[in-house]
Amino acid sequence: MNRFLIGQYGSFDDKKYERDFRDGFYGIEACLFSVPEDIDKLVGESKRRGFQIGIHFPLRAGFSRLRDALFLSPDVEVRTGAYAYIENELAHLSASVKPAYVLFHYPKPVILDDRVNWEKWRFYDSAEYMYESEYSLEEAAAKSEELFQWLTEKSGQYGFVPVLEFDALNRYVYESDFLESLLVRYPAIKLCLDTGRLFFQEKLDPHFRAKEVIRKYAKYAATIHLWTLQVDEERELRHYHFPVLPELDPADGWAPIEDYLHIIAEENDRVRIMFEHRSDLIDDEQLERCYAWVAGIFDKPAGK
Repeated sequence: MNRFLIGQYGSFDDKKYERDFRDGFYGIEACLFSVPEDIDKLVGESKRRGFQIGIHFPLRAGFSRLRDALFLSPDVEVRTGAYAYIENELAHLSASVKPAYVLFHYPKPVILDDRVNWEKWRFYDSAEYMYESEYSLEEAAAKSEELFQWLTEKSGQYGFVPVLEFDALNRYVYESDFLESLLVRYPAIKLCLDTGRLFFQEKLDPHFRAKEVIRKYAKYAATIHLWTLQVDEERELRHYHFPVLPELDPADGWAPIEDYLHIIAEENDRVRIMFEHRSDLIDDEQLERCYAWVAGIFDKPAGK
């Protein structure tokens, strides 16, 4: 279980920490803490118990109207502001937290396939997305390379691993090779695959195949955000951010988590697992089974 992390979003939740964290876990991923005292407690606990801290950008709340930095924006002023926003947070993290990694949603703005109805996808603000018809593959490739170059430089300067978590994906990512080429040429940059998000996109987007994306990109992943959900026949979400359990049958509308994890284990035996779930939805025995089931998949010889 030394590959496992739990999440702490919004604050340092003592109850969640005491119930969910185990000695030997890799660490805690933190995001949007509102008060400095919670950051101090996180750092103190990491030193006391010897775990790593990962940051789901940003760690500190209240420094931007939007959570995510819009580093691919076609507007030069917005893009410049996004890089400045990240730089400011990285400088603070380097001085106070020294995280193992910093994770950013990618692409941002999200580039949406015009053929798909995205009404059920969750966006905080219309500035967070554009459509393929407004944003070409060539522009996405060029601005992504600018991002990769910059993050590679900053990773050396500040001593962290940059991780890009896939948001909604369009065919630029799953049909072309520009992103994989960047990942090969800039090996300091890693990915995060979010199991719930990938499954839900497949339910919304008839052109998207989650297992194919996982197979293509798992080798470049540093982290998996692991959770599940149920999608009914009307494509309504149920049990959002539910913990993964072996009895949750895909035939009943649940994500095929076991299939996803076997693919990941075959492609990448170094990946870390961040349980991005609501553990309050299950009891203690179920939580232990969740951890044991996932550990068993990655401990099998085929996954090494």
